[in-house]
Amino acid sequence: MTPTVGAMRIGEVHAVLREEFPDVELSKIRYYEDKGLVQPARSRKGYRLYSERDLACLREAIRLANEEFVPLRVVRLRLIEQGLLDDVPAVRVTRQAAREAAAASVRAIVPAPERAALSVVGESVAPAQDPATPEHFTTAEFLSVTGLEAVEANELIAAGLVTPSTVGRETSFSAIDVRVATAAASLLARGVDARRLATLRRVVEREIGIVDEWTMPLRQPGASMDRDAAAKMTRDVLSEAAALRAALFERARAEYLAE
Repeated sequence: MTPTVGAMRIGEVHAVLREEFPDVELSKIRYYEDKGLVQPARSRKGYRLYSERDLACLREAIRLANEEFVPLRVVRLRLIEQGLLDDVPAVRVTRQAAREAAAASVRAIVPAPERAALSVVGESVAPAQDPATPEHFTTAEFLSVTGLEAVEANELIAAGLVTPSTVGRETSFSAIDVRVATAAASLLARGVDARRLATLRRVVEREIGIVDEWTMPLRQPGASMDRDAAAKMTRDVLSEAAALRAALFERARAEYLAE
């Protein structure tokens, strides 16, 4: 019996996929969701509901990973490029938080007139008095340090430029979130739309995916390097690729400005 379009449960999706990919496990479908490769809706009781588009997304993700050995970072980008997946960043949440919420999401409320805390799945969260560590910031601290308004923070989160973590009912921002937001704030002040800034995020993700492809042989079973050596080599390649990109950017910048 064909499952109802737009209302397939995970078990039904698993059964359909196994007709084409006999070895696919139910856990892989959940894993791909954790990696942001599929974005099923949720019922009021929290059950995953898969559409035909979600099913097509999973089919292509499995094919790319299993047959073309494409890294998952690159799989996600290809799914977006093919229109099978919306460019919505996966939100980092704990399993406990995911169980407490029907949909795992982090979004900023837009208070008036003063700044307020972010909300987790629609519920306001008061900022903690002190950050968990010197490397993490509460919502109030994040807004204060970056100079952003809550509505602007919301735009950066929606664009995937800032990715706060949710632990239980408390939201925290990392030091890199602050660095990114501070740099983005200058562009926002010049009238650049946050959605345009998301293009740069995709460029960076693509570059990391390329390096991932370059270094994949280091992590293959039977590789001559041990795990630590492969990790060091990967870090070195990332640094060298970044240096090359910086030089190419400088040349393109000079040509663009006719310097």
